[in-house]
Amino acid sequence: MKTPIRTLFGILGLAASALATGAHAAPQHTDAERLARGRYLIVAAGCNDCHTPGYAPSGGQVPDQQWLTGDVVGFQGPWGTSYPSNLRLSLSRLDEQQWLSRARSPMLPPMPAPSLKAMTDDDLLAIYAFIRSLGASGEPAPTAAAPGVQVTTPYIEFTPKNLPQQQAALTH
Repeated sequence: MKTPIRTLFGILGLAASALATGAHAAPQHTDAERLARGRYLIVAAGCNDCHTPGYAPSGGQVPDQQWLTGDVVGFQGPWGTSYPSNLRLSLSRLDEQQWLSRARSPMLPPMPAPSLKAMTDDDLLAIYAFIRSLGASGEPAPTAAAPGVQVTTPYIEFTPKNLPQQQAALTH
């Protein structure tokens, strides 16, 4: 029979071993669970609204196989005109660590959305796995245009109108 001290050291040894081998990390998920979580996060975060042509106007009635191929509809504001990238092509060229780095890096508006910034590495890796499972497809999105450069594609203007400061200045 072990003494309480030996038992305590045994428990501490197991705990140290678990920490050293990464057993304290996030629970491992099956591939199917990871893909389902990635799909869910893409829908919940609204990724398709911009990165899937026709998704928002159709109320989300676009088959998964057409998701995340980018769009020619740009977003124009003080930064110029940016376009929703073809995530399927982009992620096909990145490994997991490159994706995590890219997802955490500054991007042109309207990205990164606050939902992307709030995600854990495990969330982002689930998204990565789901997008990679779809396979590379489609064409690259148009290149962003600098401020003042005319574009020939459709775009959504992201310039606030009727801000309170402007309204106050007009009444004085």
